[in-house]
Amino acid sequence: MPAATVVAPLPPALTAAVKRHWGFTALRPLQEHAIRAALAGRDSLVVMPTGGGKSLCYQAPAVVRGGLTVVVSPLIALMKDQVDGLTRIGVSAARLDSTLSSDEWAVTADAIRRGETRLVFTSPERLINTGTFRLLRDAGAHTIAVDEAHCVSHWGHDFRPEYRQLARLREFFPKAAVHAYTATATDRVRRDISEQLGLRAPEVLIGNFDRPNLIFRVLPRLNLVDQVREVIDRHRGAAGIVYCLRRKDVDEMTAALRKARYRAVPYHAGMSADDRRATQEAFAAEEADIVVATVAFGMGIDRSNVRFVVHAAMPKTIEHYQQETGRAGRDGLESECVLLYSGSDFIALKAIIEKSSEEANAGPEYTAASIKHLDEMARYCRGAVCRHKALVSYFGQEYGSPNCGACDLCLGDTQEVPDAQKVAQKILSCVARVKESFGIAHVIEVLRGADTAAVRARGHHQLSTYGLLKDVPKPDLRDWIYQLIGQGVLVQTGDEYPLLKLNPASWDVMAERQSVRLIRLARREKRGRTEGAAASPGELPAGADAELFEALRQLRRQEAARAKVQPYQVFTDAVLAEFARGRPTTEAAMGRVSGVGEFRLRAYGKAFLNAILTHCRQKGLPTDVPLPKLAALPQAPPPAPPKASSKKELAFKLFRGGASVEAVAAKTELTPATVAEHLADFVRAEKPESIFAWVPEDVCERVAAAAEIHGTQRLKPVFLELNEEVSYDHIRIVFACLESRG
Repeated sequence: MPAATVVAPLPPALTAAVKRHWGFTALRPLQEHAIRAALAGRDSLVVMPTGGGKSLCYQAPAVVRGGLTVVVSPLIALMKDQVDGLTRIGVSAARLDSTLSSDEWAVTADAIRRGETRLVFTSPERLINTGTFRLLRDAGAHTIAVDEAHCVSHWGHDFRPEYRQLARLREFFPKAAVHAYTATATDRVRRDISEQLGLRAPEVLIGNFDRPNLIFRVLPRLNLVDQVREVIDRHRGAAGIVYCLRRKDVDEMTAALRKARYRAVPYHAGMSADDRRATQEAFAAEEADIVVATVAFGMGIDRSNVRFVVHAAMPKTIEHYQQETGRAGRDGLESECVLLYSGSDFIALKAIIEKSSEEANAGPEYTAASIKHLDEMARYCRGAVCRHKALVSYFGQEYGSPNCGACDLCLGDTQEVPDAQKVAQKILSCVARVKESFGIAHVIEVLRGADTAAVRARGHHQLSTYGLLKDVPKPDLRDWIYQLIGQGVLVQTGDEYPLLKLNPASWDVMAERQSVRLIRLARREKRGRTEGAAASPGELPAGADAELFEALRQLRRQEAARAKVQPYQVFTDAVLAEFARGRPTTEAAMGRVSGVGEFRLRAYGKAFLNAILTHCRQKGLPTDVPLPKLAALPQAPPPAPPKASSKKELAFKLFRGGASVEAVAAKTELTPATVAEHLADFVRAEKPESIFAWVPEDVCERVAAAAEIHGTQRLKPVFLELNEEVSYDHIRIVFACLESRG
């Protein structure tokens, strides 16, 4: 057997620089691999979901290697934020863009020529179409980092023609290593990026697309403003983004929210540049809580504590959806993503795509690909598969758990409509009875038995389908009609006044040759935690003082205003949450918190230490709190003895003999995931001396250590703490062991 490959530790200078400048005591596995490729001068393609720490992959090596790294970025605002943030923590960085005066440009260029600058940020068009590339090439640029690299690909969700010009990078920088970074890319897009940028034997690194700290909900859109307010009210005072389809929708939603006294601001391409900038600055400075926007908003915003993202309509692609929802919870705290969906979204977006393609004279292949993306997004919305599983599967990865506990389907937010087949037959029959000559509104009136002049004048009050669904609320009935359209068993014409039409599938449903599925929001009294009383997304770690956390957030705003920086550039919410838990009172203790670093400690540490000490004295809280001991963990009550099925009883018997999960699955014909759940019940009920037969000892230790920080109430925080390297099944089994010994 060949010897295992030994991976040398990262250079001490690298780890020291990361700790000194960024305050991180450890790297995520994919970050470490990407940094190794950069240090080695190899080309790479890094796909790391939003919040995964892509920027550190090119920033940290630039500090350690010396020389010049060029970063290609799509937005001036994004470049400015990164340069300001880097210079503030002691990293030499500059930007070359159209906002610089001639004097500023000359000073920046001189510093680059003298080798005083480590990172230079510029746009693709400036790099390729002006003499900027000569300045950077002559200064010895040895690394090119292309951020938002999916913009290179025709098959990406956000193709930009100016990015396609980066194909000339090899011509301009023949000896430089080229690194492509993106948060979202399918296999086809990855191949196109590699080909267009001319990557040479690149190191291809693909992160886990699952974001376990996000709760995904796809719910029928019934009363839009009320549903949006429900989400906002679950996150009072927190930051959020509401995405709308059209500029008009943005303006109307912003007005409705402001009328209800929410701190909401609009953002869309129809606004002036000054107004858009004012929105961005208000949101980044925490002067506004909610941005209502078209998809034009978000790429240039580096606010890590967005607690919710609402889509008021379906996005065009799953890639868009993954990137836009990825703007929530970038600090690792639990956050919520709600998509309010109607079957009408597909029809409206398809019309927009076809009109845009015609105006742009796009080829039929591009139009067909765009509609295919749209269809994939619609299938996701209609799907009955766990949302986390559906998303990672789309990007070619597997999801191990049968129940994520963090989406509408797994939480029970929606439910099957009883007798959906009969309901569908009544709707289709009504369309037939009105001779396929009316639209949705009239069909709903007939089905609900409306006593209107329009219904009586046509004699439709005498139809056999009149009043058949009189007890169904109008929004539900409209949504079910769109669900039938989405399933292809009913057709809506695309005319100015669209009519409902039947097709062969319609008659198959009415003849019981084809089945349909309809869903609706679960009734309020049955929804429990998923209603307004949901577990607060973004909840603080166990032991954290919520009042102190809010006081530190207020102090952060004051310090940010004084230093003329954005609040997140002082400390992130994740750092403040750890301050509220551990309540450090010395610089040494505060410096051990991941994400602090010596530059931030020097600039802001004293003010925050004083605030923590004052609050703890007033409230009588203990300070410098160590990690809680296992015995102090909140313990869940042991479950009542299950009424086990014969298969579960057999599983327990096999576990007593030390049988593995795989062996029990084979004997019982249950899935491994179900067997793992039975094993957790077995461990709680029978308290075996050891669980090492099922979970390796080192994994037990890692999970137990993470549980000391996060407790055993939720799996996701521990999964995230362990860099997504330990399966949910193993975490579940160790939790059961810890609880059984409480």
